[in-house]
Amino acid sequence: MGPGSAIHVFIFALLISISGKFAGAEISSEVGINYGRLGNDLPSPSKSVELIKSLKAKRVKIYDANPDILKSLRNTDIQVSIMVPNALIPNMSTSQYFSDQWVETNVVPYYPDVKIRYLLVGNEILTNPDTGTWFNLVPAMRRIKISLTRRNIRKIKVGTPSAINVLESSSPPSNGTFRSDISGPVIKPMLQFLNRTKSFFFIDFYPFFAWSENAPNISLDYALSNAQNVTYTDPGTNLTYTNLFDQMFDAVVFAMKRLGYPGIRVFIAETGWPNGGEFEQFGANTYNSATYNRNVVKKLTTIPAIGTPARPGVAIPAFIFSLYNENQKPGPGTERHFGLYYPNGTEVFEIDLSGKTPLSGYKKPLPLPTNNEPYKGKLWCVVAKEANRSAVKDALAWACSQGNKTCDEIQPGKECYKPVSMFRHASYAFSSYWAEFKKIGGVCSFNGLATTTFKDPSFGQCKFPSVTL
Repeated sequence: MGPGSAIHVFIFALLISISGKFAGAEISSEVGINYGRLGNDLPSPSKSVELIKSLKAKRVKIYDANPDILKSLRNTDIQVSIMVPNALIPNMSTSQYFSDQWVETNVVPYYPDVKIRYLLVGNEILTNPDTGTWFNLVPAMRRIKISLTRRNIRKIKVGTPSAINVLESSSPPSNGTFRSDISGPVIKPMLQFLNRTKSFFFIDFYPFFAWSENAPNISLDYALSNAQNVTYTDPGTNLTYTNLFDQMFDAVVFAMKRLGYPGIRVFIAETGWPNGGEFEQFGANTYNSATYNRNVVKKLTTIPAIGTPARPGVAIPAFIFSLYNENQKPGPGTERHFGLYYPNGTEVFEIDLSGKTPLSGYKKPLPLPTNNEPYKGKLWCVVAKEANRSAVKDALAWACSQGNKTCDEIQPGKECYKPVSMFRHASYAFSSYWAEFKKIGGVCSFNGLATTTFKDPSFGQCKFPSVTL
């Protein structure tokens, strides 16, 4: 970065500060944790709160307003973010009474004994094709804010978390631009609301996915915020970046600036790195997960705040994803491997979310990564261990209903029919489905019932279809 650019950035930040664009409650650099519950083997809310305390997390985000969790958070001094489920947004957007009743039921009984500080309306609403909810989002946010104000609850900020794909352009960061289908009709009125209420733009982003989709061109250490000699200079601003986290963050900043809102605060609603996954999901391992999360915590908790090239010296609040590995999360295997804890309550790796433990203070050795390079060879998709029998039966039926002759070989009289075993038949069906549909986006998941293996499950004359990477 040239000295002229540094002066320009400093003056820009100073003007924002003087103008009150970052006014409102002081931005805290404390790091929190996302507490998801898409698992059938997770500890109780009270045990979970104890684990959250052991992480030294000062914030927790839950994905609903679960009364058992909220009761467990009473008088803990942990700041809490609760969420309005996606399905309720249409009713909330059109009925102030509905919004009032939701607040009366889910906020009033707990506040202020539970330090509810953020109320998020929906989760990544703008990620998937619109089902009638996009244009209800901001009206619902407005009504919730009114409901809180009517009850003189003024410490709770209202927002909504968005995935990074709300941007249609993010590289270089100065080219950050919201998608054209939502920019005018949804994002601009949202930013207007956030600016007026001094709230945050909540964003979920994962350098892991950005790196894994473009690994030949992005250094792994750069993605892990661990690079020593790797930098990227934005040709539009001459700002120099030393990690992918800052690049993704600043792309959001520039996108908001492009719509006329340069000063809205940004809150990282989710970030993390998977500690495991399927064979084809290279880079997902405990070593990288620990490295990324520790480095992010160190960056975000440093005092005075480090900020980013576009927002130097500005504190960035964040929630790490997530508390547990959740075995019922749909999608690729990485989705079920973001936890700081295993479901039995043991830590995946040491981490202190307060940032007070230096990187050299973690004493337990990490397992060295073995999958940082893409896997080369054949893979099969088979039933995962301990998969629910009834769910596997349904998944088998679904897989056989897809494609062309997906399950022909497990029909009576065919090579893979005997020995008759539902799990063996399901493994064949899963492999057959994946082999046919992977090229158009099909995944080996089946709502967490399937996993990939490099061990050929074929037997005798029965040959299981495979995918070659």
